[in-house]
Amino acid sequence: MLALLREEPRHGFAIAALTAVDGPLGRIWRIPRPVIYRALSRLEPAGLIEPLAVESGAGPQRTVYALTGSGRAVVDEWLRQPSEHVRQLRSDLLVKLALLDRRGLDPRDLLRDQRAALEPIVSAVAAERERQEGFDAVLLAWRHTSASGALRFVDDLLAEASGGRRHADRPARRRSQDGG
Repeated sequence: MLALLREEPRHGFAIAALTAVDGPLGRIWRIPRPVIYRALSRLEPAGLIEPLAVESGAGPQRTVYALTGSGRAVVDEWLRQPSEHVRQLRSDLLVKLALLDRRGLDPRDLLRDQRAALEPIVSAVAAERERQEGFDAVLLAWRHTSASGALRFVDDLLAEASGGRRHADRPARRRSQDGG
């Protein structure tokens, strides 16, 4: 929520629309409306947001919130932090990438840090897998495949962001008629 307020001041209903099932971020991360309003009521006393204006309309009044300096610092730090666990990548890394993209920010530093966090995980799981038998080996095979796939995903995004190869499932952009 703080990252959405980092983009621009908003009220809770606007945040709910962005994170709803059919919202631009809802396919990655859904935040139920009651959770949003509960969080807003906690973020203000914590000094991370402040009320900016109250909008009146056909429905209830909506308080528009803006980030404080502390709120901006928290968001900027959070957006730089890689996920510590492979199981968090689906929500944590993807939402950070989406938020960076929405703001037009370069994701490469985050991706490099994520790669650095994943490499030792892949190596450790591979080493442990070699020492196990039975279902423990099966479980570690799953973990190794998941972690290796995540590392390949990050490498692909890094290559694309650095002007390297593009994703195979993304069509090449057509050049405009003026050659640009």
